[in-house]
Amino acid sequence: MSLLVHKYGGTSVGSIERIEAVADRVAGTLAAGHQIVVVVSAMSGETNRLTSLAHEITERPSSREMDVLLASGEQVSIALLAMALQKRGIDSQSFLGDQIPFKTDSSHERARIEFVAPNKLLEVVGRGAVPVVAGFQGVDDVGDVTTIGRGGSDTSAVAIAHAVDAAECLIYTDVAGVYTADPRIVDKAARLAYVDFEEMLEMASLGAKVLHTRAVEYAHKNNVPMRVLSSFEDGEGTLVTSEMEHMEKPLVSAVTHERDEAKLTLLRVNDVPGIAWKILGPIGDADIMVDMIVQNVSVEGHTDFSFTVKRADYLRAKDLLEQSVRDNGFNECTVTGDDSIAKVTIVGVGMRSHAGVATTMFETLANENINIQMISTSEIKISVVIDERYVELAVRSLHDAFELDT
Repeated sequence: MSLLVHKYGGTSVGSIERIEAVADRVAGTLAAGHQIVVVVSAMSGETNRLTSLAHEITERPSSREMDVLLASGEQVSIALLAMALQKRGIDSQSFLGDQIPFKTDSSHERARIEFVAPNKLLEVVGRGAVPVVAGFQGVDDVGDVTTIGRGGSDTSAVAIAHAVDAAECLIYTDVAGVYTADPRIVDKAARLAYVDFEEMLEMASLGAKVLHTRAVEYAHKNNVPMRVLSSFEDGEGTLVTSEMEHMEKPLVSAVTHERDEAKLTLLRVNDVPGIAWKILGPIGDADIMVDMIVQNVSVEGHTDFSFTVKRADYLRAKDLLEQSVRDNGFNECTVTGDDSIAKVTIVGVGMRSHAGVATTMFETLANENINIQMISTSEIKISVVIDERYVELAVRSLHDAFELDT
């Protein structure tokens, strides 16, 4: 008998019909001889509805009260699922984050997990019952409700799986697993049976929306196997694990893309020590995340400096950059920007031991007349910035070039 953690996202519990279907799946898992802890998100659309209500009251609601408000969404779904299980003759009990307790720091709306107490969960499981736990939420040292950010229910589930020493953490979502590319773009995209933690971290941070990045980080750190499955169809899904080190590693595992990108460039800035800090310091102080950075070779004491940000931050970052130009006396500089770019990335742990991957990628894009604006690399990924209009062509071409449909 193995202990499993099931996590069901908002779409999986988005209606009474779907909650009943989740209860049937949990019942089937119990009938197969497993013990189970269930973690659920709020019903789909509920977090957005609650956020809208808050902003009808005030443009700047306090973070503490937002956590109290948003945590109510999961309270509904855990109670309904527990009722559905009880209707099937299954002993079940729902738990809010502070009832476990699920301890976090005090960073409201983006709290970090400190520990999960396993005793209550193991006690319920030990008597043959099913605990249904609210994801996304916890409690800090002073007893305040906290939330751990959008997508945080994935992280909640992994933390619980680690605490109770579960055999696997099964993440049920609206897709059948992790694919070699977005199936909406590439008809031949194939489901991956296995993905290495490092690959999944890169994919999650580079546009693959299947798993939350913090959940993968937590699973990797604590070696918690994760499996991504569909709530709506049967299948093996994709196992995310570190055990791939014992298997043959593919050269490239997947092609990801992200459209939510914008680029800013400072032309003819003085190439002197500290220039990067003067440019990016105000950006960082404004909590704007900078992704790719390129500084050209100095010519006659001047250089061009480019970086990318999320598209939603583009105008604010551009204003800050123009203010930096004025404050620092960069009189010869010009600020330019482009909010119609996209990032395309190939990911694969096999890159570590193979040469020529970059050559194949660049040749493939060149053959399609797709210009590369920026390049970023690591041991297991190569990212390029291109014009957004060519993103689908680039993804399909690279998917074919690396034969990912086989």
